Amino acid sequence: MTAALSTPLRARDGVCTADPLPARLAPPVRYARETALLIGRSLRMIPRVPERLSDVTVQPVLFTLLFLYVFGSAIHIPHTRYQDYLLPGLIGQGLAFVVIGAGVATATDFSTGVIDRFRSLPVTRLSVISAQVIGQMIEQILGTVIIVALGLGLGWRPTFGVGGAFALVGLILLGLFAFTFLGVLMGMLLRNADAMQGIGFALMLPLSFLAGVFVPISGMKAVPRAIGEWDPLSAVVAAVRRVAQGSAAHGSWPLAHPVLATIGWCALIIALCVPVALRRFRTTSAG
Repeated sequence: MTAALSTPLRARDGVCTADPLPARLAPPVRYARETALLIGRSLRMIPRVPERLSDVTVQPVLFTLLFLYVFGSAIHIPHTRYQDYLLPGLIGQGLAFVVIGAGVATATDFSTGVIDRFRSLPVTRLSVISAQVIGQMIEQILGTVIIVALGLGLGWRPTFGVGGAFALVGLILLGLFAFTFLGVLMGMLLRNADAMQGIGFALMLPLSFLAGVFVPISGMKAVPRAIGEWDPLSAVVAAVRRVAQGSAAHGSWPLAHPVLATIGWCALIIALCVPVALRRFRTTSAG
C-alpha cells in the first residue's frame, strides 16, 4: 500500500526530490483572494439563474410606477412634489428589502449543501461570508441604479451637489452593508428559502410602510406614528431625503438627526450581526 505524497516528485540525477511548496500567502492577501474568487462564483450564477435578479429589477420598477401614478394622484405632500418625496423613500426601502434577497440566497446555499462544501475547503470562514455579503450588495446596487434612473426619467429632481452625491452614495453603501449582513444572518438561522422569504416580507414590508416611504409619519395615528418615529428604516429614509432633497423631518431624535441615526443603527447592526454570523457559520451544518 503506497502513501499519498503531498508534494510532486521529480527525478534529478537518479534521485527523486520533492519540489518546494509555493510560499503561503499572507493572511490579508489570502482573505482578499479567496473573497474575490467566491464573489466571482456568486456573480457567475446570475446568467444561469437570471430570475434571481427579479427582486432588484422588476420589483423596483413596479413599486415606482404603482405608487407614483396610482397613489401619487391621491396623496398631497405639503411644499414638495410627490416625485421628490417618493423616490428618496424608495431608495431607502430598497436598502431594507436587501434583507430578503440576501437571506433567501444564504438559506438556499445552506439547504443545498453549498455552505458545507465551502466549510470543507481550506478557505477562511470570513471570506465565505464576506463574498456572500458583497455579491448581494452588487446585485442590490443594480436595483438602486434602476430606481434612480427611473425616478429621474419620471421627474425626480434631487437638489444635492457633488458633496451631497458622495454623501448619498456613502449612506447607501453603509445601509446596504448593514442590512445585507442582517439578511445573511437571518438566512443562516432559518436555512429555508421559503421561510426566509415569508418571514422577511412579513417583517420588512410593514416596517417600510411605517417608515414614511409613501406618506409622512406625522399624519399617522398615534400608535403607528410612535412605531414609525423609532423604526430604523425611518431614519434611513429620512437621511436619504435630507441628503437628496435637503428636506427636514420632525418628531423623534432619529427623525430630527437622520444621518447620525442611520450611521448609529447601521453600526449597531454590523456589530451584532458579524460575530454572530461567523459563530453560526462555524457551528452549523446543513440538515
